[in-house]
Amino acid sequence: MSKRDDLIEKYAADIKDKFGENADMDLLKKVTVGLGPSIYNIDASKVSGSDQKELDTVKNNYLIKKLGLADDSKLDDAIKTVMDKYGSSNRNKHRAVIYYMLCKHFKKASVYDK
Repeated sequence: MSKRDDLIEKYAADIKDKFGENADMDLLKKVTVGLGPSIYNIDASKVSGSDQKELDTVKNNYLIKKLGLADDSKLDDAIKTVMDKYGSSNRNKHRAVIYYMLCKHFKKASVYDK
């Protein structure tokens, strides 16, 4: 198994444990691959739920640029919901898991079919 496959398994377990659902492994793999080498960097692979700058990056770079969503309060609400479900006490919020959950929330899996 490759290092990326190991990480995808870890992300799938996180989705099961924290969100109570089975991951769509095909979509999770596409989201993870889309993050490129950042998944191997300890700092870049995580999202701090208490850092507004970090949350703005998720909104601008992922939701608006990647998923093509319009900038409105629904984006902030969705990010907050995902962060709350992930758990405020959990310091290891994986970027791939957050992006996956946001992609599912906005029903934008088709973005990864290109």
